[in-house]
Amino acid sequence: MDSGQLDGPVELRPDETLSEVQGCKDDMKSIGVVLRGSITEHLVRCGKKGCRCQQTPPRLHGPYFDWTRKVQGKTRTVRLTKSHAAICQQWIENGRRLNQIIASWEQFGVEAVDNLRNQKPSQRDTNTSLS
Repeated sequence: MDSGQLDGPVELRPDETLSEVQGCKDDMKSIGVVLRGSITEHLVRCGKKGCRCQQTPPRLHGPYFDWTRKVQGKTRTVRLTKSHAAICQQWIENGRRLNQIIASWEQFGVEAVDNLRNQKPSQRDTNTSLS
C-alpha cells in the first residue's frame, strides 16, 4: 500500500478540485481546539432525608455539567463548571466541523478515482497533477 502519492500525474477537473481542496484547507485553519465527546447537564436527587430534593415538589440539586468521552474503549466523565462546559461545547462543535471537512475532502478523493477510472489510458499519462 502506498502513501497516497501517485507515480504519475492525474487530472481531476483541475480548477474545481484544487479550489475545493484549498477551501477544505482554509476551513481547517479556522477551527481551533478540537474535543471529542459530549456535554450533558443534569439535576440530581441526593437521597438525604428531609433534603429539599425529597420534598413535594422536589427542588433538585444542580444543574451539574459533565463532559463524557471514550478513552481506549472505556467511558470517562469529568465534572465541569457551567462556564467550562460552554467552552468545551464549542470545542466539541469544532470537532464535528472538522469531521465534516474531512468527509468533504475524502469525497473529492472518491471523485478523483472515478474521474481517473473514466479516463482513456492515453489521457492518464498526459494529465497534470494535483497536490
